[in-house]
Amino acid sequence: MAVLEKETEKLFYSIGEVAEMFDVNTSLIRFWEKEFDVITPSKNKKGNRLFTKKDIENFKLIFHFVKEKGYTLQGAKDKLKGGLKDSDQKNAEVIAKLKSIKQELLNLKDKL
Repeated sequence: MAVLEKETEKLFYSIGEVAEMFDVNTSLIRFWEKEFDVITPSKNKKGNRLFTKKDIENFKLIFHFVKEKGYTLQGAKDKLKGGLKDSDQKNAEVIAKLKSIKQELLNLKDKL
C-alpha cells in the first residue's frame, strides 16, 4: 500500500506502518529522519518511534521530491527549507490520490 491510501484517524504511527504507507524499508524511514529535521518522531518507553500526522505529511513531501521528482537529498532539503509553493503541495497530493485510484482499479481488475 503506497503513500497513505488508508486515511485512519490515528494519533501516532509506528515506523513499520509508515514504511508500509510509502512502500519502502524501515531503514529508509530512519535515514530520512536523520537527514531531514522536519521529521521529529517521539519515542515511547521502549524506544520505538511514534510518528504524527505532521511527520507523515512531511514524509509525503520528501517522498514526492526524492522518489517521484528525482531530487537529490540536498535538493529536497533546500526545497523544504525554502518554503513550498502551493503547487508543490497540491502536486504531491494529486500524485498520492492518483496512485490510490490506480491501486483500487488494479484491485478491481484482479477481482474480475
